Amino acid sequence: MDWTQLLNPGRLCRPDYADKPDRPAYLQDYDRILFSEPFRRLAQKTQVHPLYDHDHVHHRMIHSMETSSVGRSLGIQVGQALVKDGRLQEGLQHVIAGTVQAACLVHDIGNPPFGHSGEASIGAWFAQKFAADAGKRSGIAGGIPPERRAEFTAFEGNAQGFRIVSRLEMARREGGMRLSYATLGAFAKYPCTAAAAADAGHSYVGLKKFGTFASDEDLFAEVATALGLPEERTAAGHRWWRRHPLAFLVEAADDICYRILDLEDAATVGDLDSAVVSEILEEITGKPNRAPDPGMTLSDRTGMLRAMAIGAAIDSAVTAFLDHYDDIMAGTFNDGLMEVSSKASAFKRLKEISNARIFTAQRKTELEVVGRKVLFTILDEFHDLFIALKDCNWDAEQLLQEHGYWTQLVRAVDLDLRGIEDDYTAAHALTDFVSGMTDRYALRVRDMITGQVPS
Repeated sequence: MDWTQLLNPGRLCRPDYADKPDRPAYLQDYDRILFSEPFRRLAQKTQVHPLYDHDHVHHRMIHSMETSSVGRSLGIQVGQALVKDGRLQEGLQHVIAGTVQAACLVHDIGNPPFGHSGEASIGAWFAQKFAADAGKRSGIAGGIPPERRAEFTAFEGNAQGFRIVSRLEMARREGGMRLSYATLGAFAKYPCTAAAAADAGHSYVGLKKFGTFASDEDLFAEVATALGLPEERTAAGHRWWRRHPLAFLVEAADDICYRILDLEDAATVGDLDSAVVSEILEEITGKPNRAPDPGMTLSDRTGMLRAMAIGAAIDSAVTAFLDHYDDIMAGTFNDGLMEVSSKASAFKRLKEISNARIFTAQRKTELEVVGRKVLFTILDEFHDLFIALKDCNWDAEQLLQEHGYWTQLVRAVDLDLRGIEDDYTAAHALTDFVSGMTDRYALRVRDMITGQVPS
């Protein structure tokens, strides 16, 4: 792989789009993402702690913006080092930094309400439907080909994110947001379909999950070809691609932010003692050379250590990228940067603490149960709507003419019925709708369809 092709500023479905020196592709990408409705909705989507009113607890938008900031720092430091070593043309360090920044900003745009538990809930609902509809054609699950069912039973926010930016946004025009090839490549941590990931197993870091749906595979193939990403085939013939080198920086920025800042959030909401958090952060930064300011509160000290820990983690990720540069550029590097960095043991401890203390916190667990019930209720109701649409031979106008209740519901939630022509596209329209909800809007829709009187 070479940087000239990897930083291709051409746009999805508009490969010859001219890059503007005064407003390069990565800046346009950043603005398109920032001003989009799906990004705006991230302000009301769970990061880790659901439905908190505390102003200082992270939601998906703040997490995305902080990740974007860290990604920019990673990009400029790596870029400058490559320029100094003669591996990158002068000036392209700014393209790398801007591309990573834009990709980080969009990295969570496909996440459903209630965080990762929302992904699991959508997957569990579809698993039940596939089991119930086995051999039947009455619901929309029974007609989906078996090789495509994992797209729903293992619902993946990364693939939904690519679908949003490449297909659903900007009035569903060809190419969606038409982001640059470089940004889309850096965004794609998992450059494969669900079928390819299942067939290949975990033989490569980019196959741990899937990052595109089968219906969007050709769009991703356009991106991969434009960037020169090496293409591979599974034993069954499914395509997958080696990661874009900048995807490792996007992943590292995400790891740095959520591992460190989830810890700070846990102290804020009382799931972890601030003194414990400070001690853990010191493991990343080393103890400060000077004694704490006597006027500094424990919260102030935690914030200072958090900032120092992020800086130290950035430096370690940059070093790891440069140390493994040849393998990364060859497409053979098979790990995460933080896992091979000088902070690997500290980040492993952060993961262990998160699993043992943060992800199992009582309030979080209770609200994840609530979130599952909310999503199941919504999916059940709107599944019935799509069955009615199927009975109308997928004719939305006929549905709206013949079914008064469904007409009211479609209008009440502004449900998009475009492009639905079979069970598979109907299932994606259903997940588009539900995964696009914010946490509180999901509660509002649940209340509406169960007959709760608005307060």
